Amino acid sequence: MFESTKMQTQLRIIEIEPNENISFPIGTLFLVKRLYETLDFASIFGKHKTRGFNINNLLQALVSYKMTDNFSIKRSHAWINRPEVLAEFNLPSFSERTLYRVLETLGGNREEIISDIQDVLFERYDFEHTSINMDWSSLVLYGTKAPLGKHGYSRDHRPDKKQITIGVTELADPINVPIGMTIEPGNLNDQIHFKKTYRQSSKRLREGSLVIFDKGANSFANTQMIRALRSAGIKSSTERGSRIVCP
Repeated sequence: MFESTKMQTQLRIIEIEPNENISFPIGTLFLVKRLYETLDFASIFGKHKTRGFNINNLLQALVSYKMTDNFSIKRSHAWINRPEVLAEFNLPSFSERTLYRVLETLGGNREEIISDIQDVLFERYDFEHTSINMDWSSLVLYGTKAPLGKHGYSRDHRPDKKQITIGVTELADPINVPIGMTIEPGNLNDQIHFKKTYRQSSKRLREGSLVIFDKGANSFANTQMIRALRSAGIKSSTERGSRIVCP
C-alpha cells in the first residue's frame, strides 16, 4: 500500500532580513594559531614590542581577518574590535592608530623578522633543494604618507598614483615556499632591486642551487654577483619562456 505525496510545484520565496550576526572564520582562526605556534612566530614578533598590547594576539587576529576578507586596515580594525573577536584573542578594545603603530614597528624591523623566519624554516624542515625563484612587482598606494611611496613604472596602469616595489623569493618547485620579501621605493627598477632581494636569501643556498629570475632584473652586474658564488657550486639562470642562460 502506497501513501500519496504532494509534489512542490513552486519555489517558496523567503525574504532575508539583516541581523547582528557576524561571519567568524573559526577554521581560519585555528589554522593561524596552529601555524603561529609551529613556526614560533611568538618569539619572532614578540621581541619587537614588550609594552602595551600583546603584539602576537593582535597579529593573529589581523592575519585571520586578512585570510578571510582582506580589506583595508580600517576594516580590519573594525572587525577585530567586535566583542566576540576581542574575546577570542584576549584583546582589549583599541584604536585604529594602535594597529598602524604595530605595523610600523614590523616594517621598521622587517629585515630582522625575515631573517628570523628563514632561521625557523631551515631549522625545522629538511628541504630537498634550495633552488630559488625571484620576482618583482609593485603595489599602488592610495595614501600619501608612506615614505617609500614614489611614482614609477606602474604594472597596475596607474601612473597617477605612488607605489612601492616588492621583491619575493621562493624555494622553487616542488617546494614553492616563500622565504624572502624586500620592500623598496616605487621608482626602483628590478635590476637595482635585485641586489637586495638576492642578498636577503643567498646565504641559504646550498651547493648546486639554481637561481632563477626574469629578464627585467638581468644585468651584467647582477650575474657577476651570482658568479661570485660559483666557487661554492651555485648555478644561476635568467629565463623568460624557453630562454635560459647559465654562466
